[in-house]
Amino acid sequence: MSDVAAQAGLLDRALKRVSNLWRDMAAAVGVGEPDPDLTARLAACLEARGGEVSARNRAAGLAEAYRTLDADGRTEFLRALAAFDSDPDAVARAMEKVAAAADAAERAVATARLRRALEPPRIRLLTAFAAIPDGVKFLVDLRADLLARLDGDKLLAALETDLKGLLAAWFDVGFLDLRRIDWHSPAIILEKLVQYEAVHRIRSWRDLRNRLESDRRCYAFFHPRMPEEPLIFVEVALVQGMSDSVQRLLDDKAPVLDPKLADTAVFYSINNCQRGLDGISFGNFLIKRVVGLLSDEFRNLKSFCTLSPIPGFRRWLDGAIANGAVTLTDEERRALLAASPALLALPAPEGAEAPPPGDDALAALQRLIARRGWSREEAVAKLLEPLLVRLCARYLVREDAPRRAGRARDPVAHFHLSNGARIDRLNWRPDTSDNGMRQALGLMVNYVYDPDRIEENHEGYVGEGKRAVSTALKRLAKG
Repeated sequence: MSDVAAQAGLLDRALKRVSNLWRDMAAAVGVGEPDPDLTARLAACLEARGGEVSARNRAAGLAEAYRTLDADGRTEFLRALAAFDSDPDAVARAMEKVAAAADAAERAVATARLRRALEPPRIRLLTAFAAIPDGVKFLVDLRADLLARLDGDKLLAALETDLKGLLAAWFDVGFLDLRRIDWHSPAIILEKLVQYEAVHRIRSWRDLRNRLESDRRCYAFFHPRMPEEPLIFVEVALVQGMSDSVQRLLDDKAPVLDPKLADTAVFYSINNCQRGLDGISFGNFLIKRVVGLLSDEFRNLKSFCTLSPIPGFRRWLDGAIANGAVTLTDEERRALLAASPALLALPAPEGAEAPPPGDDALAALQRLIARRGWSREEAVAKLLEPLLVRLCARYLVREDAPRRAGRARDPVAHFHLSNGARIDRLNWRPDTSDNGMRQALGLMVNYVYDPDRIEENHEGYVGEGKRAVSTALKRLAKG
């Protein structure tokens, strides 16, 4: 299977279908090419002349026009849309009436009118787009465009805030459908899995089918107005024992296990699919729901865990080495200097800051981990394993996000801790792919979801910044 061809065909069909719908609706009211007076067209859409059908047709015409614009044209469109703000004079008059209210009842009426005055007309325009075919998906993609253009633009930031508020209400987890995806799901859904899988790329139809076998599960949230678009999905392997190798989990030649013999469910890939829904969280609900479904389906499951990447570890380690923030034991220093004296004569890795002057052991560590293919050299891997595992434990357990005390520095750790997981075990070289080495020097971590402790762990982390950690990893992080 050609992934590129599959994705291109999918997008072409979807765009053609939506474009034809919007073009037909726009033609009903004589909307043709984009009008140079964009503000006038937006205002006409607001006025809703000719009734609800005409208003929807005008909105469809604007959506079709937006789809055909280049990057600069889209920015101009978004700024024109953002300019439909609240009337400051109307807001001031409404505030005066609130202040002058004689009693609670009069104040309640005045406050309600103030809220209406504060609501910018652009919200009605956004709501008009939601009413057209595929309009909710259009708004999700519109917010993705907005997020890419903010860069200090306060006008666009105000529009983004309004749109995020609408989407957060429309995409409340109570409105979402949880569906299992299997090999018999519609082809368009299977193609979307290929398109949106960002953690472990799906390389072929055989690879995809392996991930949907009887000892595998895939679940996704869908919105009723976007029935062919997964919002977030999780891939699960039903195995015996906690997995320590992503390569084994993804091996499409491995025998299929009878799921009734499995004692562990491993969540090995979680993917947010819609950039326009960033900051609108439903991943925690997904995991908890899936734990419940699997518990009901397989009474033999005793453990629910992840095999997760550690995307920020390498970046943190490089900075800590350069800043002299990595503390080495005497034994580690002697081993580094004895095993790699020739490395000190090599130039520092391109773009890397040099360690503090005179710290040859840190310089050796920096050069060792910068060498391509070092993980395949057993002597080097044996030297680095205890050191990198110890430093990674410190990173996950003790390091806070910049200016966010109590919040885990690693984004994936923060996600799972927020959802009530426990940081349980570090795994040495379970992912030696280029991406795995670039992000975390091949390390991965198991987070465990104990159904009896999920809420307690969640409350401890969110409320007090307390990270649930296994005893062994907590001890390791102190070293």
